[in-house]
Amino acid sequence: MRRISRITVAGAATASLALALSACGGTSTSSGSSESKGDKGLAIAYDVGGKGDQSFNDAAYAGLAKAEKEFGYETADVEPTDGETDADKEQRLVSLAKQGYNPVIGVGYAYAAAVKGAAEKYPDTTFGIVDDATVEAENVADLVFSEEEASYLAGVAAAETTKTKTVGFVGGVDIPLIHKFRAGFEQGVKDTDPEVKVISQFLTQTAEEGGFSSPDKGKSAAEGQIEKKADVVYAAAGLSGQGVIEAAAANKVWAIGVDSDQYQQEALAKYKDSILTSAMKDVAKAVYNLAKSVEDGNPATGIVKGDLKSGEVSLSNSNPKFADDAELQEAIEKAKEKIVSGEIKVKSS
Repeated sequence: MRRISRITVAGAATASLALALSACGGTSTSSGSSESKGDKGLAIAYDVGGKGDQSFNDAAYAGLAKAEKEFGYETADVEPTDGETDADKEQRLVSLAKQGYNPVIGVGYAYAAAVKGAAEKYPDTTFGIVDDATVEAENVADLVFSEEEASYLAGVAAAETTKTKTVGFVGGVDIPLIHKFRAGFEQGVKDTDPEVKVISQFLTQTAEEGGFSSPDKGKSAAEGQIEKKADVVYAAAGLSGQGVIEAAAANKVWAIGVDSDQYQQEALAKYKDSILTSAMKDVAKAVYNLAKSVEDGNPATGIVKGDLKSGEVSLSNSNPKFADDAELQEAIEKAKEKIVSGEIKVKSS
């Protein structure tokens, strides 16, 4: 059950939240059932690309929507702004905590400094951060994943599918997190067929340059790889990945999506027949589980990791051409079993 103290705080700070959030990114709120009596629950602050990226941020929103429906409380989701600083991010999280939301989650590694600062100011609020394991505090949950394991399986799928013996990887930003995706993918390709060539490219050196939020950059990179004969292209690039998928569809080659099941995304429906599969990580489940732990009165803290064994990273089976390919599915299942058993050690860099 929720603590009464949070109910009293919620009513007192409505005006301050509105003012603060207007200065550091848009927000939307929605109320659950009347039984919640004004109590506030989960709030999330989006990463670059914001809501509607059909990938990472939308997965976080799905977890928020599930929590709102199940727990019948008020939630909030807040958009980022261009060129914002760590101080801007911290102000956003502090505003949500001050309003009475609990837990408050920063979606993306870029919130590390902000989560650390906000958690120090509000020790009775549980904070979460997705894709970062560096924040150590008694009231912070680091929600991380073994992305390299799902990427390895994507590499197996690519190596088994390619006809040109050339595949591509497009990473949004040249950072350790995206290196995990590339390392797993390249290892999966090479372990499956050493003769397959992998062309890898990062779109930008920093997120501020638009690596995760520029479909045009993703499209251009994929077109370059396709010109070099890549007939399967895997993107780990957030919103920029939409451009990769568009390029693959236009050139009648395969794309592999990321984070969410991109075959099922409405905004990508006209390209879905070109989406072989997606290397998914269940951000929605991680977000929901943290909210549930707070609701149950036993907030999760420390490093909370999802992997193949827990089922929180996987490949999607929505495309029938992928799901019904028995030989391909057998190769993927064998690789999965070896990773889970420890026979295959997947590299993360």
